[in-house]
Amino acid sequence: MKIFKGIIAGIGVIILILILVAGVAILLDEKNTAYLEIEDNPAFATNSYLIKNVNVVPMTDDTVLFNQMVLIQEGVITEIAEQVAESKAAIIDAGGSFLSPGLIDMHVHVWDEFELGLYLANGVTTVRNLWGQPMHLRMKEAINNEEIIGPVFFTSGPKLTGPEFIGDDNLQLFTPEEAYAKVAEYKERGYDFIKTYYGLTGELFDAVIEKSGELKFDIVAHPTPKVPYSYHFKPEIVTIEHAEDIVQLPLEYRLDSARLDEVVDLYASHPNTKLCPTLVVYHNIYRLLTEDNILQSEALKNMNPLIRAVDSQAQFDRWAGTKSSDSTIVSRIKDQHDFHLLAIRKLHERQVKIVAGTDAGIGVTPPGYSLHEELNFYTQAGMSNYQALQTATINPSETHDFLSNQGSIEIGKLANFILTKDNPLDRLEVLRNPQMVMVRGRMIKQEMLDEFKQKARNRSNLLASALRYAENLIVEK
Repeated sequence: MKIFKGIIAGIGVIILILILVAGVAILLDEKNTAYLEIEDNPAFATNSYLIKNVNVVPMTDDTVLFNQMVLIQEGVITEIAEQVAESKAAIIDAGGSFLSPGLIDMHVHVWDEFELGLYLANGVTTVRNLWGQPMHLRMKEAINNEEIIGPVFFTSGPKLTGPEFIGDDNLQLFTPEEAYAKVAEYKERGYDFIKTYYGLTGELFDAVIEKSGELKFDIVAHPTPKVPYSYHFKPEIVTIEHAEDIVQLPLEYRLDSARLDEVVDLYASHPNTKLCPTLVVYHNIYRLLTEDNILQSEALKNMNPLIRAVDSQAQFDRWAGTKSSDSTIVSRIKDQHDFHLLAIRKLHERQVKIVAGTDAGIGVTPPGYSLHEELNFYTQAGMSNYQALQTATINPSETHDFLSNQGSIEIGKLANFILTKDNPLDRLEVLRNPQMVMVRGRMIKQEMLDEFKQKARNRSNLLASALRYAENLIVEK
């Protein structure tokens, strides 16, 4: 009996130690991201400014409004004119620089608060997170309550899939009743939209659509092969993700331009449905196949340590193994990427709305930086700089009601800006290194943006990230 009690006591001590270690890891991670806190930080003391001597890129048209003044009051644009009456707002002299709307990445996976700073440092002032977990609800609340500075943050609930698609990164549904309940639950808990995932059956998908329509809850669809591709063009589905799934599903892995034209016709006949191509994440497969030292690259230092150790390594190993057994894989991946560019060209020619997204945060696709690569691919596909920039500004603002106050520089919109020395309509590259970023009227100077990058590169929060992911497995399964 004494031995038994001793074992129980020993187990209790071990559990207590594990709890203490977990608590310390989380607290240390929170301490290390204290630089994002707004309270008591003089840099974030105000969200009301008068910006003078600035050239405005409004994104309502392919134009620049030269030598303007922009008044921001409590984070909202209240006046744009050549002359604005003096106010109590702090003054920023832009010195003839160019003011553009902050960028919106419509497909990301966020793993920690360090990444919030990385997005801002790259001019990304709004993100749409597509793998919702409990930590994201807390993150969104902290940003909305202006406890921390970060991009305006929206998140799906956990990814909804069917009974056959097993994995700890999604929520399996087995009956329509479960689907109704989960959609209602995610709405009640504060998630912003539903993400449907690969493997969802038609019966379950119908239930998700029905309940989402009833609750006026938008759906973002990762296409599922359990229904025809054409099924995804429903009023409740606001965006379809991934250009690669056009090849994999309706084209059945064939780079068939004639069948591609049929898919383009489908998009053109459903103007309310937009495509989020995520070209950069697919192109990164080509990089995994051709860059031997990619996991040691400077760019990968921007990835969350847990993701870098697990997902980045797993993807590298997977494609290295494929390359060793298939001599054609490099050319086939490159050919499909080029075909994606053709698809974007054809869709753009038919005036199909594209919204920029990157799948950042997984594999070898770093947060923030990847959006600039995505926009570059759109110009390779035939878009002008203005048209490419539309995909990360004005087009997303027309996707969800909760994005309607962003994406352009107009009275009544959020003061989410990028300030650059040169005109981004001449060279999109200037957006990679902003002089200043503003989010909800809070100004972040270049020196602080550089600090955000450095802090993220130096983080060592693998354990804290693992604990937050473990929380997701416990809460959502």
